[in-house]
Amino acid sequence: MTDQTNGYPPPVPLLPHHRPEPAPSGSGEPPRNSEAVGRLRQHLRDTLGAELPQRVEAQERRTGAAVTREARRELARVILDGAVAAHSEAELMNDRPLVGRDIEQRVITEVVNELFGLAGLQPLLDDLSVETINANRFDRVFVQYNDGRRAQVAPIAATNEELTDLVRLLAARASSQERRFDHGSPAVNLQLPGGERLFAVMGLTAGGVTALSIRRHGYLTVTLPELRARGTIDPGLEQFLRAMVRARKNILITGGTGAGKTTLLRALASEMDPMERIVTIEDAFELGLELDPEIHADVTAFQAREANVEGEGAISQAELVRYGLRMSPDRVIVGEVRGPELVPMLNAMSQGNDGSMATLHASSSRIAFTRLASYAAQGPERLTLEATNLMVASAVHFVVHLARGLDRATRVVSSIREVVGADGPQIVSNEVYRPGTDRRARPVAGALRTDTLDDLIDVGFHPDVLEEPDGWWHQ
Repeated sequence: MTDQTNGYPPPVPLLPHHRPEPAPSGSGEPPRNSEAVGRLRQHLRDTLGAELPQRVEAQERRTGAAVTREARRELARVILDGAVAAHSEAELMNDRPLVGRDIEQRVITEVVNELFGLAGLQPLLDDLSVETINANRFDRVFVQYNDGRRAQVAPIAATNEELTDLVRLLAARASSQERRFDHGSPAVNLQLPGGERLFAVMGLTAGGVTALSIRRHGYLTVTLPELRARGTIDPGLEQFLRAMVRARKNILITGGTGAGKTTLLRALASEMDPMERIVTIEDAFELGLELDPEIHADVTAFQAREANVEGEGAISQAELVRYGLRMSPDRVIVGEVRGPELVPMLNAMSQGNDGSMATLHASSSRIAFTRLASYAAQGPERLTLEATNLMVASAVHFVVHLARGLDRATRVVSSIREVVGADGPQIVSNEVYRPGTDRRARPVAGALRTDTLDDLIDVGFHPDVLEEPDGWWHQ
């Protein structure tokens, strides 16, 4: 049965080696890309583009007030209803077949979403249970739900060209600056209006089709107690992490793709004093710490800039870190370290900006040091392993690692490692929380250095938390 709210059938999970069945030939419904549907869609686009600005201007003159976004949507619906009727009459006069009423409503929804939403992506983004959207091409779309289920869903566009145009439109609208999406710049990384992260490529895949991936962060504002309620941390970890932030320890958050690194960073940031000055550095806006002034009143959010058509004007994250240090920050937060920004970030952490944070893709808390060394070696400074380790040891206090739980749906803090120092080619560290058989972190009694423990006690931490070998997951 078709969902009349968004015009798409509900997602059907695919079993191994199972492919979705085509619609029965006797269903009487024309294919989405039929000539009749194409003519209807183009007529509605043309009519809406010509009439909506006039209707909005007339209403604003009549009322003396600006027309809201929702009011514009309603006006668009009225215009399109009339346009459908006029189009049907014209089709009959030209002896052409009409599309069904359900198809008409579907096309109206799509055209409205093109203007006010995200076209074929909108129904999936409206479904809050959808966590990840992966489109290998316009008609090969898979989603992952927040309970871990995966399913193939309906196409998000009628053709590859339509999907490419949609991504190009989103890139043009992206946050504070337009982002190119063409053969000269075939990849784009951006934040959608709802906070989701989109990455798309064109011309680089098999068949040269456009492909994209969208990840949703379900919690744009989140706290440590909320993470405890969701099973990401236990009460002991909540106390330990809170003390780390309040003691102004520099923290590196690690984990794989979709492990919840950004969400944990937001939760840690919620423990900062609301009046602390924060500078955030990102490749594409995602953290959103500036969105709630009651939690973070003083935030400057930087986003890297790509080169223009002439190949000029690019601003890297590394350069933004240097800019940010000139803006009197109390803490610097890098959304994701993955290249040359590492060295200026480590400098920021070791030169008075205590309490700074960053995230890093790594498969374990120990592997994080290897990743950092490889980034430093590839950067313009070309640091040796020994030099990098000295910088890391003087800058990073803790590495917090996230993993998926055994059920694959829950994200859990799995390990916390205290950085002790550097010994030539090795980083010396203590794993103060170690993963158990269920991947959840358990405290290791006596592993934390006395000086560090004293710093945490000074901000309210109770050392007995670390004496429970099985943790506090059942509290």
